[in-house]
Order: sequence, then structure tokens, then C-alpha cells
Amino acid sequence: MAKKDVINVGLLGLGTVGYGVFKTLALQAAEVEEKTGSKINIKRILVLKVADFADKVEDPSILTENADDILDDPDIDIVIEVIGGTKAAAVFQKKALESGKHLITANKDLIALEGLELMEMAEERGLDYRFEAAVAGGIPVIRPLRMCLAGNNITEILGIVNGTTNFILTKMAKENMSYQDALKIASELGYAEANPTADVEGLDAARKVAIMSTLAFHSDVRFGDVYHEGITSLTEDDIRNAKDLGYVIKLIGITRFHDGAVEPSVYPMMIPENHMLASVEDAFNAVFLHGDAVDDVMLYGRGAGEMPTASAIVGDLFEVVRNINTDNTGKLKHCVYKKLPIREVGERSSKFFIRLHVEDKCGVLLQVVGAFAKYNVSIASVLQKLEDDGIAELVITTEKIVENDFKSSLEEIKAMDIVKETSSVIRVY
Repeated sequence: MAKKDVINVGLLGLGTVGYGVFKTLALQAAEVEEKTGSKINIKRILVLKVADFADKVEDPSILTENADDILDDPDIDIVIEVIGGTKAAAVFQKKALESGKHLITANKDLIALEGLELMEMAEERGLDYRFEAAVAGGIPVIRPLRMCLAGNNITEILGIVNGTTNFILTKMAKENMSYQDALKIASELGYAEANPTADVEGLDAARKVAIMSTLAFHSDVRFGDVYHEGITSLTEDDIRNAKDLGYVIKLIGITRFHDGAVEPSVYPMMIPENHMLASVEDAFNAVFLHGDAVDDVMLYGRGAGEMPTASAIVGDLFEVVRNINTDNTGKLKHCVYKKLPIREVGERSSKFFIRLHVEDKCGVLLQVVGAFAKYNVSIASVLQKLEDDGIAELVITTEKIVENDFKSSLEEIKAMDIVKETSSVIRVY
């Protein structure tokens, strides 16, 4: 195929990210041809109502409310989907591929549900399917997993992949704020949505963990395979106790390949203060991974927002244009060739931090430690803090233990008359 002087693009969506793509291409206009070998022309843009977006573009005639104006146009070479969601986006993405168009997306929700099928559709048709922006915004994560680190057997990925929750936890740690107060500030600054559930309950991070797991371990991992917990129950006391023990609490997306199975999860975790992830603050993201050849690698930067996400999409766009001009499209295989089991969360092993409020009397600690010992839970440390009215707080950390054994021991401890409250249970890295 001869090099094309002009590559036509159809943009599905002109919201925050879509407009960021539009602006980024405008900023790059003088150098696009030098970087890619072709001029890039956004021929049509899908919007909900043309009248609402007419002032965002120089030529409103490129706006349309009908996706078929893009999907059925034989002159459009590449479709960029940034409308989000799963229902309409799935229809549009599949039709784009069926129409022979290369596809770029930031849609983590859809990829975490149907990513393998979409990658296979593209591969069968010799098309490029790119989604760097679906995980950690402007931070290159997908391309390193698929290309730069392909010579490694990845055994663990540990990441802060949700900026909203990291901002909230930073405020709680640095300014001694409550969760609710920190969430309010995150909302005022635009870091949190009006309904923050997907962020604060770990759903957003779980989708990203599913995608990274699939690429890292070459096995199909879906959103429903990822165990997830959120940060809504964390308190200022948890943050202070973690600091006293030399830890920082982060919402961590973690996936491991261990003993023949994949272990994908999202939950609050106590990270040692000297770990590189512990210093990642505010709305920044970072992904820390371990490979057998490269050892440890950390990727850090802005994980969301208009321009960082647009940066990843335009990077994908430039790659696809180069591939078109060198007749090299569809050559990057999806490399999902294994069928690894997903280990149930109760069968995995973790270290734990526990806060108990107990009666302040002789023998209490012995009873608690005895219940742990019954289920082979080894204690790493114990702190006892006296409170009012004959109540003491026990802060306990364990060594690594099978989660079902820990759960059984904790249920027995909660049933003791001497135990008045179990305030916190947090995993420890």
C-alpha cells in the first residue's frame, strides 16, 4: 500500500477527552506530517447535539449526531472512540472494525468486559486496535506491557491507578482530614464525579487491573474476575496508626501470577514508607511492576484529565498512521494465548493490619493471640493504647497468611465478650 498523503479520522465524542484530542492535534499541526508521514484530518465528529458544540470547532459542518456518518464513510481510515460507557460504544467499535477502520479508544469499561473479542476482531481483519489511554491516562503502561517488556515474565503489577482516591488519601494523610472532608474538596476541584462510587469503591481501578492482568499474563481477565474494596471506611485513626508503624495507606490495584494462577485485586493497602509508591501523592498515578529480566520498573505521571489522556490517544494515533504508511497494520498480536485460573480471594495470602477495641484487663491479649494461633496466624507486631472507660485499643499486624484462615480467626475474635469493636482490617504489602 502506498503512503497516504492525508489520513482521515472520525472522532466519536467531543467531551473532555475528545476535545483534548482535538486540541492536541491542533497544537501538533505543524509537525504531524514530519512525525507520521501524513497529514491527519479530523473529517467528522460525533456529538449528542450539534448546537451544543458548534463553538468548539472552526467548521461546525464536521459535527454530526449520526454515528453512521463516520462508521459508513469509506474515506475515514481511523475511528477514535471516547464516548465512554459500554452499550453504544460496543456497537460503534464493532461496526468500525467490521467496516475496516482502525480503532483507538480510552474506554476501559468496555475493554475490561470485551477487550479480547475486540482485539481478535481487529487482528482477523488486519487492523490496529489501540487503547493506551484506557489505563493510567498519559502514563505509558499498555505499550510497555505489549512491546518494551515482552521479553519478561511479569510476576506482579502494583499500581495507584485512580487519581481521585489518591488525592483523597493524600489529604487525609497530610492534613489530617476525614474521608468526607477530603472527598468534598476532591469534588470541588473536579477530581471526583458527582457520583464518585466507581472511584471510591475501587470499580474504576478494578477495570484497569483486569486490562493489565490480561496483557501481563497473556490470559483473559475480565472486570468480574477482580476482587475489589474501596476506601469509604478508612478513618483518620487508620492513617495515623499506619504512619506510626512506618506505612502509608493507598488504594492499590494489584495483580500477581503465583503458583499457576492469577490473583487480581483492588483494595486499600499499607505500603512501607520507603517503597516508591508511597511517595506518589495527590492525583498522580504510578504503576510498579516486576519482571524476571528487567527486575523492578515504575511508571509515574498524571493518570487522568483532558490533556494527559489526549496525549496517550494521539500517541496511539501517530503509531497507527505510521503503520498505515508502512503497510504494517494488524501486526501487533494480542498475545492472549493462555487460560490461567483466577485464584479465589480466600485462597490467596496476605499480611494484615487489625485495630480492635477490647476490655482493658489481664489476659485479653493472650486470648486474642491464642485465637490467631489456632488458625496459624503469626503475629508480626502489637501496639496497645489505653483509652477511657476501661477500654484499650490493640493494633496488630500479621505475617503473610491464607485469607480464609485469617477470616476464621477474626470471626472467632469478634465473637469474644472482651472484644467491643473491630475498627479496621487493612492488608499490608
